[in-house]
Amino acid sequence: MLAFEILLLVFAILLIILALLTGPKSQGASGAITGGTNMNIFTKTKERGVDKIISIITLVCGILFFLFAILARYL
Repeated sequence: MLAFEILLLVFAILLIILALLTGPKSQGASGAITGGTNMNIFTKTKERGVDKIISIITLVCGILFFLFAILARYL
């Protein structure tokens, strides 16, 4: 059980680091409050190069984080 908790901590730290490395995709908090024009979550944003790789790694780490959180709870 300790191994799942250690892996959960590692994935949590990786997720925080990857979230900080991602580039801004919107107008920020002021755009969210005032309803900025680029705040449509259903539009396709084209990520290229490093941004796309970081986005994919963040998605994988997020999925693994939730899986290990469930495993750490029930095992």
